[in-house]
Amino acid sequence: MSDAFTVLWTHDTCRALRKAGRVGERPPIAFSGAHSSLPAWSGARAGDEVYALHVNRGEVLMVSCMRVVGVGRRDCCGTAPATWQDPGFPGHGDWSALGANGCGAEAVHVEATPVRFDMPIPGDLLGRLTWRNRRGQTRGLKYVVDGRLERAVSLQGFYRLTPESASDLAVLDKAAPGCSG
Repeated sequence: MSDAFTVLWTHDTCRALRKAGRVGERPPIAFSGAHSSLPAWSGARAGDEVYALHVNRGEVLMVSCMRVVGVGRRDCCGTAPATWQDPGFPGHGDWSALGANGCGAEAVHVEATPVRFDMPIPGDLLGRLTWRNRRGQTRGLKYVVDGRLERAVSLQGFYRLTPESASDLAVLDKAAPGCSG
């Protein structure tokens, strides 16, 4: 059975995607890392869904829905760097904004919906979203006030959604061929 996760894409990441002209394109890859600026996709396996979220002025946006195809370097990634100055994944330079040069970056190959910045998560749903840890404990978002997220700290990272919340997010993007919809 597959799981669903969320990952927060920062302002820097989203700005870089816009600047590179990636809005409307489907990312073939994302990157997992060893630092909070590039969260580790711990527990993600082939078939799992990952909702890339972005917070802009209190509004939480679903930027893309990705289905994990596989984790690790493949031929499409290009030659592994020989020195610290070499690009980490030259075969995916077009998508380097997603963390190709991050601390301990590891390739996560995905099938994804196009990158977009016009799909807000409704405020009432924000208050209902829940995540569960490996021990089965659940938690909701902190700092949701009047349907807006005042602080993004509780979204920072890579977190497993409860099945109910995963279903709620899947409904938002019904035309998501890479995901549940």
